Amino acid sequence: MAVLVIAEHSNAALNDATAKTVSAAKAFGGDIDVLVAGHNAGAAAAAAAKIAGVRKVLHADGPAFEKQIAEAMEALIVPLMAGYDALFAPASTSGKNYAPRIAARLDIMQLSDISAVIDKDTFERPIYAGNAIMTVKSADAKKVITVRGTAYPAAADGGSAAVETIAAPAGPFAAAFVSEELSKSDRPELQSAKRVVSGGRALASAEQFQQYILPLADKLKAGVGASRAAVDAGYAPNDYQVGQTGKVVAPELYVAIGISGAIQHLAGMKDSKIIVAINKDEEAPIFQVADYGLVGDLFKIVPELTEKL
Repeated sequence: MAVLVIAEHSNAALNDATAKTVSAAKAFGGDIDVLVAGHNAGAAAAAAAKIAGVRKVLHADGPAFEKQIAEAMEALIVPLMAGYDALFAPASTSGKNYAPRIAARLDIMQLSDISAVIDKDTFERPIYAGNAIMTVKSADAKKVITVRGTAYPAAADGGSAAVETIAAPAGPFAAAFVSEELSKSDRPELQSAKRVVSGGRALASAEQFQQYILPLADKLKAGVGASRAAVDAGYAPNDYQVGQTGKVVAPELYVAIGISGAIQHLAGMKDSKIIVAINKDEEAPIFQVADYGLVGDLFKIVPELTEKL
């Protein structure tokens, strides 16, 4: 039995979602190969080879794979699946884009956002914003699976897998990458940050979000998040959103400031190791999941906390 894990990377570096997906593949069983599809991504391939438990790394290089366009990934991966029993990919923006196309081409059911492997046919995945766990069973001979990164620890380094260069389809493909606009920040990336400070609607304005949330995040060397209410109100950009319709995070420390704790937000952060909540409403749902809660005026508490750090 063999498993193909699709690497998540920036071409220059490997994302830790890859090592977490390898951990899920280990629970499935069998030999594990990692596919690094990118453009000038030799460094990412070398990093993948160091993950413990990886048999070999397949490195496909081409301009069409710089952003892992779904059509290009489909053309590359579908032929490779003749030699594998399962495909594991991170449940990231990219993984959610190409995995359904591959499953459709293979004429099998995709298993999405799994949080546990029971056996080679049976898996668990969260539903209802994480309030229930569904057990799903697939009778398909091959599996296409996306993995919730917060459910697995990253596989350790220590491997010495061989890197094998494979041919990359040149296209043309039905879709092509045109451009992207990325926000630049010296803070840690939200989904990989070990600490996250998030603000909610109680901040009342974009100016106050910046005034109270950002200095505390800088002191903690933390990523910055926000509730959907804060994003919808224009207090924070869309890429800050944590929750069911935003990003799922599980840092070592999550600080929720002025966030009531609606079920949609909890779905994106309740797996955090330590949760600290600051809210003036002592009945706020966030306190039900918080390890430490402080009831009070955030506009007084947060500056005092920031000053003492």
